[in-house]
Amino acid sequence: MSGKRSIFEDVGEGEAPKAAPTGGMIDARPRGARRAIRAWLMVLFALVVVMIAVGGLTRLTDSGLSITEWKPVTGALPPMSEAAWEEELEKYRQIPEYQLQNKGMSMSEFKRIYWWEWGHRQLGRVIGLVWAVGFAGFLVARKIPVGWSGRLLMLGVLGGAQGAIGWWMVSSGLEGEMLDVASYRLATHLGLAFVILGFIAWYVMLLGREERDLMQARRAGEAKLFGLATGWLHFAFLQILIGALVAGIDAGRSFTDWPLMAGGLLPPDMWMSDLGWRNLFENPGLVQFIHRMVGYALLAFGVMVWIKGRRSANRATGAAFSAAMIALLAQVVLGIATVLYIAPWQIAIVHQFVAVVLWVLILRARFLSAYPVAQSVRG
Repeated sequence: MSGKRSIFEDVGEGEAPKAAPTGGMIDARPRGARRAIRAWLMVLFALVVVMIAVGGLTRLTDSGLSITEWKPVTGALPPMSEAAWEEELEKYRQIPEYQLQNKGMSMSEFKRIYWWEWGHRQLGRVIGLVWAVGFAGFLVARKIPVGWSGRLLMLGVLGGAQGAIGWWMVSSGLEGEMLDVASYRLATHLGLAFVILGFIAWYVMLLGREERDLMQARRAGEAKLFGLATGWLHFAFLQILIGALVAGIDAGRSFTDWPLMAGGLLPPDMWMSDLGWRNLFENPGLVQFIHRMVGYALLAFGVMVWIKGRRSANRATGAAFSAAMIALLAQVVLGIATVLYIAPWQIAIVHQFVAVVLWVLILRARFLSAYPVAQSVRG
């Protein structure tokens, strides 16, 4: 039986201290996994950006059809002897691009375009290897946060699909009288690259903040701005696809005046009866006209979204919309310069790179609309 206790004695005095709470499910996994996975994804992000740039240069230098076979494993090694080089050149001589455009090409000229395409494919292999090693390592070490295994696996699946689509694109230029790959296949290839880049960027943003922070931020999310940013993102993606159609048929070099086209509001031969629905993909005048009109509409829509986004009560969110608007304005100026200077590769590749910047900045504005950064009430 316990003795009498003083009324001044603290309740629980003499008892063993209770253990401090260890946190809930949100904090169950170590933070190191999130940081390490985020760093790995940032490496993949950088590699995909470089891949898009190299792919653009491969297209601008007409190098994409120099390798006429798809060998995912053995193709990693380039020709190692003069006989092997001769064999590769002989394969290239069998396709329409050589016979109709590059007949008589020397070995040195062939090597120049071969190395561009080989580098493009090799970079794809490097990206696949970086993903596979990273994913397997985190999976074996059981360091992947709950709910993230499927997301990270999906990146690898999309990367594999991108390789297959790349060959599907190249194969379209190896038969018939094609001098280049089919423009709609090029658009599919580039579009998937931007989709992959978008997923990686979104995951990097999510992993940059703790789960508890994201859950709290979601309560303060701005649904209307999120919807507008989503629409802006889709609009920009449509323009990127149309830009790929322009690049696929060199439509950017067909009409080199602005704001008119060949001196008129509409390009001549805007609809060729023999092409039918293929006008939308193969008529340079119509394809460039559509690209211009969608560009104007995207600019108008972007201004409307920016006006609303810059008024956000969250400073970081407003600044994100302003950054995306600046990128859009730069992209419009570069697009006009690309036309006026007949699409030189130096301007064209910058135009494509700024499209990547614009894509990511719109995505960032969308993210901050959903998960605004906490700020002081006093501002």
